[in-house]
Amino acid sequence: MPVEPPVASPRTLAQAYALLAEQPHRPIAGGTDLLVQITGELGDPPERVLDIWHLDELRGIRVESNAVVLGALTTYAELRRSPLIAEFLPAFAEAAATIGAAQIQNRGTIGGNVMNASPAGDMLPLLLATDAQLIAGTAHGERWIPVREFWPAYRRTALEPTELLLRISVPLTEDRQLRYRKVGTRRAQAISKVVMALAWRADGAADAGWSDVHLALGSVAATPVRAPATEAVLEGAAPTEAIADRAASTLAGEIEPIDDVRSSADYRRAVAARVLHRLIRDEGGW
Repeated sequence: MPVEPPVASPRTLAQAYALLAEQPHRPIAGGTDLLVQITGELGDPPERVLDIWHLDELRGIRVESNAVVLGALTTYAELRRSPLIAEFLPAFAEAAATIGAAQIQNRGTIGGNVMNASPAGDMLPLLLATDAQLIAGTAHGERWIPVREFWPAYRRTALEPTELLLRISVPLTEDRQLRYRKVGTRRAQAISKVVMALAWRADGAADAGWSDVHLALGSVAATPVRAPATEAVLEGAAPTEAIADRAASTLAGEIEPIDDVRSSADYRRAVAARVLHRLIRDEGGW
């Protein structure tokens, strides 16, 4: 039987920093993945756990300096209910609604999704598509990390053992559109087989050319990834049927999914292409 690791529960950020500086801890917030981690099914179980649920410094959703700032302890339920998310980042609320059941949405956090570093993390393609910045901290100060540099390998992050994820800054770009799609075994409570976020800028007309295109995917590689070759097809183009065909074909050739217990590589490749094609078709209105 797995042995439950000792748990420290700091009440201030300073206390949390001090504990991390003394010896390694596995920070948890909602703890929705902790039991799986204790079993050792996802690598070595944590030796010590740092319960950061009570750190109010890591909570809150606000707009500052042309960005939406999300505290690392922002829950999926809070993303769904937030008027600011509804106004500025509705795709984030849409994604949060697909994660687990009510119990998970009330306890699970966006910071936990980021730090688990699963390639199937539902929120992660949205952060990649929006060029988010992740802010880590220690007692000595803060460090801003571009999201594209945050997951260097499977289930690894760019954080040092003494650092704690504090918040996420999602820039607000004028006229940016953002769309999200998830494919799983069921419509709810399913781990994603393919998850996609597409961002672009346009002047509002259905036949306008897209610019600043970002296409990000999860569950198709060892980490969440961007698809630069497919982005290049969409850059400057209008959402026509011909462009959708070309972009879908390019994406199918660009990604390199794996076979695992949830899905086959061929299925993921075909579905990713179809999801992108349908998304472009919906935007083009044809």
